[in-house]
Amino acid sequence: MSRPDILLYTANTMNGWKPLIFLHEAEIDYELVPVDLGRKEQKAPAYLKLNPNGRIPTIVDRGNGDFAVFESGAILWYLAEKYDRFLSHDPKERSETLQWLMLQMGGIGPMMGQAMFFQRIAKPNGDEVPYAINRYVAESRRLLEVLDTRLAGRDWLVGDAMSIADIATYPWARSYFWATVSVDGLPHLQRWFDRLDAMPRVQAALQLPEPRPSVFGEGDITAAAQENAARFKDQ
Repeated sequence: MSRPDILLYTANTMNGWKPLIFLHEAEIDYELVPVDLGRKEQKAPAYLKLNPNGRIPTIVDRGNGDFAVFESGAILWYLAEKYDRFLSHDPKERSETLQWLMLQMGGIGPMMGQAMFFQRIAKPNGDEVPYAINRYVAESRRLLEVLDTRLAGRDWLVGDAMSIADIATYPWARSYFWATVSVDGLPHLQRWFDRLDAMPRVQAALQLPEPRPSVFGEGDITAAAQENAARFKDQ
């Protein structure tokens, strides 16, 4: 039996879900290798040969000489070109898609990630920094307002169909609960959430490598928050 081209190393995080959403929505076969971040498997020597930054996700394309790609935005871009999906050939629309992809990579992800870190890891472990919390929550809210404005009168961030910009942005923006960022008064953003929430393959991807409903404000939030804080206490 032949193996699928794509070998995906990932975990159930906002960045880790991005290639999963792409592969599921495009109905592409892949092999999944879960990475246990708590055990720091992403720092293992063999993994660092694939991803020198020691983060997830990473893909290895067996169909292209075992070519490794790291950084979630770069992975989406690579997959879009390999499979000709979710990235327009029109030069202007393609550029717009990459602009919104870069906004997620350079803004939404880092800002919301820091909001999560200072509230979900630093604070419960005795290192509360109110200034940092306020800054990152406020900036995250501002960026969600940018998304809301963009989505006024449109179904997707770019063009008339889902793109890698939507795929990259959705798991981060949708995790507003975990970052304690309000989405009140952002109706266009919430309609976009509803649209993606209703897509079965997108939601199936979010269950891998294992479900993490607490990020979206579901399940036993208290227990999940305590486990998360303890797991990353040394970070």
